[in-house]
Amino acid sequence: MAKSVYIHIPFCVRICTYCDFNKFYIANQPVDEYLDCLIKEMATREDKIVETMFVGGGTPTALSELQLEKLLQAINDLFVITKEYTFEANPDELTEAKIKLLKQYGVNRLSLGVQTFDDELLKVLGRTHHSGDIEKAVNLSRKHQIDSVSLDLMFHLPGQTLKQFDDSLNKALALDVDHISSYALILEPKTQFYNLYRKGKLKLPNEDLGEEMYQHLKEKMKNSNLNQYEISNFSKSGHESLHNMVYWKNEEYYGFGAGAHGYIKGVRYGNINPVNQYIKKISHNEMPKLQSSDVSIKEQMEEEMFLGLRMTEGVSKSKFKNKFKRSIEDVFGDHVNELTSRELLIDENDYLRLSNRGQNIGNEVFERFLLS
Repeated sequence: MAKSVYIHIPFCVRICTYCDFNKFYIANQPVDEYLDCLIKEMATREDKIVETMFVGGGTPTALSELQLEKLLQAINDLFVITKEYTFEANPDELTEAKIKLLKQYGVNRLSLGVQTFDDELLKVLGRTHHSGDIEKAVNLSRKHQIDSVSLDLMFHLPGQTLKQFDDSLNKALALDVDHISSYALILEPKTQFYNLYRKGKLKLPNEDLGEEMYQHLKEKMKNSNLNQYEISNFSKSGHESLHNMVYWKNEEYYGFGAGAHGYIKGVRYGNINPVNQYIKKISHNEMPKLQSSDVSIKEQMEEEMFLGLRMTEGVSKSKFKNKFKRSIEDVFGDHVNELTSRELLIDENDYLRLSNRGQNIGNEVFERFLLS
């Protein structure tokens, strides 16, 4: 049984320079037709009662009030959400009317795409908001009693200094939000940043500065009321992202919408990306899947390790054995011994978890758990 649902709204008012998600400039797009088809796809679900719902994009708040209410009403008709209901939002698009709608239909968590409080860097990133919009959005969320407010922040940005990143962290913490996600910029193919970098027109800070920024992030959070519970995520107690923990715990979830991914009954699948092709498939009563694959036991064990190790609690050896009928030592013993001897992994009290140094080079550790 799937515990969670992800819904993809692939429309944006502006396309950010770093983003490689499935997204389209909203002007002249068949948004209403897309929503009709999305609702039709959602109606194919087998599970009505789910624990978490996450509406992402693109930018869900790029929808008009009428379109937003249409989506919210459909979700309300098709699902019962028992724990966490998250919407992604851009700070400047979160009007009072839209936040009232979100609250009215039971949304209890907002994830704001802030990225930085530096207005010059926001321009570089192609964001539509200014630093002043962030405080307004947080205050509106508080006014309308949204239970959890999360901010996304980026570091290792073009031209960004440690001081600039520290300033963004200070401003985020001063807003007393419930959750902060903070990720280093990754240059992804097919993005504007990637194309500029290949042409020599984009300069990134060196990797040492990126590592210094990440270490600074962790130290800063240690002295705040937000606790690290995953490599890039920090929250007040009780405000962890339950939806993202479904991914990290390698549990099953539905994915609906153009470009969405899901994991149901041991099968991972991805929907086609182009909006018009998605609409065409649904309109012809066809499933919009581009690809799907059975996840082998070997792949499940790999994913259990490299996803679970993202969380600060790590991977439970007893749960692994109960799930796969084999011990971690039996499957990954040599790698575990190597990584613990290098002090990248810590083995204690039934859990394997990353050390501080292991977190800093997490991808190197995760690669050791790819059996193939």
